[in-house]
Amino acid sequence: MSDLKSRFEDASAAVKSLTDRPDNDTLLQLYALYKQGAEGDVSGPKPGFFDFVGTAKYEAWAKLAGTPQDQAMEKYIALVNKLTG
Repeated sequence: MSDLKSRFEDASAAVKSLTDRPDNDTLLQLYALYKQGAEGDVSGPKPGFFDFVGTAKYEAWAKLAGTPQDQAMEKYIALVNKLTG
């Protein structure tokens, strides 16, 4: 396993132990960076109009389209380190 992937997985575990809940914008950023790093560009249909949370998540992830997975992983790790540090 590469060092980056290992650090990404460690950050993913660390974010679950946050004592304070981040604001919604930060949560969306964490979600989008994680999904882009783990899966790449957004896929699948956009959630329905009345699924506000699902739509927000989808749109946040879609904004990262074209971002290389390695770069998304690095940004995710940096954000988690900022929140946990």
